[in-house]
Amino acid sequence: MKSKLIMIPLIVLAGCSQPKKQEDNAVKLITLDPGHFHAALVQKSMYEGVDSTVHVYAPKGNDVELHLSKIEAYNKRADDPTTWDEKVYLGDDYLEKMIAEKKGNVVVLAGNNQKKTNYIKRSVEAGLNVLADKPMAIDGASFEVLKNAFKTAAEKQLLLYDIMTERYEITTMLQREFSMIPEVFGMLEKGTPDNPAVTKESVHYFYKYVSGSVLVRPAWFMDVAQEGEGIVDVTTHLVDLVQWECFPDQTIDYKTDIQLVSAKRSATDLTLSQFNTVTKSTVFPDYLKKDVVNDSILKVYSNGEINYKLRGVHAKVSVKWNYKAPEGTGDTHYSIMRGTKANLIIKQGAEQKFKPELYIEAVNSKDATFEATLNEQVKNLQGKFPGISLTKTKTGWWVNIPDKYKEGHEAHFARVTEKFLSYLKNKDIPSWEVPNMIAKYYTITAALDLARKK
Repeated sequence: MKSKLIMIPLIVLAGCSQPKKQEDNAVKLITLDPGHFHAALVQKSMYEGVDSTVHVYAPKGNDVELHLSKIEAYNKRADDPTTWDEKVYLGDDYLEKMIAEKKGNVVVLAGNNQKKTNYIKRSVEAGLNVLADKPMAIDGASFEVLKNAFKTAAEKQLLLYDIMTERYEITTMLQREFSMIPEVFGMLEKGTPDNPAVTKESVHYFYKYVSGSVLVRPAWFMDVAQEGEGIVDVTTHLVDLVQWECFPDQTIDYKTDIQLVSAKRSATDLTLSQFNTVTKSTVFPDYLKKDVVNDSILKVYSNGEINYKLRGVHAKVSVKWNYKAPEGTGDTHYSIMRGTKANLIIKQGAEQKFKPELYIEAVNSKDATFEATLNEQVKNLQGKFPGISLTKTKTGWWVNIPDKYKEGHEAHFARVTEKFLSYLKNKDIPSWEVPNMIAKYYTITAALDLARKK
């Protein structure tokens, strides 16, 4: 297939000033083979010190077209439009072309996970920083490649970082904060396999809205050989949060600190009609036929559960995918951290109107001094999170969180990108971040191996 350069400047609203070119030392983004909407969400906002021109390298096809249409929609929105100028190269040699031209210094990756680890490897070998969507590895072989990529990045003084949006969800942030207050939480329990100290459960849907429109997913998203099974996809976030909350700012050694107990996987069934609604494809592609039964049901191994010990603490993470959420609902999350003095619980069910809420429940309900201590500690925490307060419930306390903190999932991509840019500029990424990323990807890929053996 002959390649050609296509220059596609996205038009901004009339009356908006043209983007100013940044100085030569500005961050210059490259988007490589965008196949997941998370690539576009990185550009839902503009960033200080980042050139408005973004170079896109991709094969021809629907994936890149959908990506560009999202960027164009952000440029044309009435409220705070962006001013991105996309320069697009389409061709079979897109990866080699990107490496040869090196039009930027940061590669943004969100797409086919089967290809992603090699994209990471080639990018850092070429001297490019990488901001990658999860997962960066989907099996044992790609985990080994990823480890070597981190080594190369360190040798070349490059930043390789994954997009952990859930660290910026306010109930999770506050769950972590309360867990670090011994007067309230006590010490983290060790737990057991049947009653873990930490449990995180996530429910997702193939049919969903993104930026106000129904999301069209690529057909390969349903192929676990390309997307990765559920146990190595969304669980990346959950394993990250277990590490981040249970052992804040501490380094995890994957060789000594992690012990897998059990793991399991299962499939979600999609009819051809449902598949068509989500992907706009009228037939199952050949690469999916290995997962089709009775010529009409696609079995997607999108569900998984991992039980493991992290530094002796029993943890369980699980993910489940369904076709479509009930009207008025969406992706949900449940989380509990069990302490010697209190349990910190995030719920997102019907009672919470499918919005995440944080609750605190005392372990000893007869402790007359606990409430006074809790109220005093909340006053201290208000210095960091002004406006939070408590409401008494039948079983404990509900944490009132002002709406200003409830940004929503899409806004969290800007938060991660801002953190990445700060680390890139100041060369101050915490010493625990890289080993903990390696530990996280070891956990999920080793769990996949264990689940498949069963």
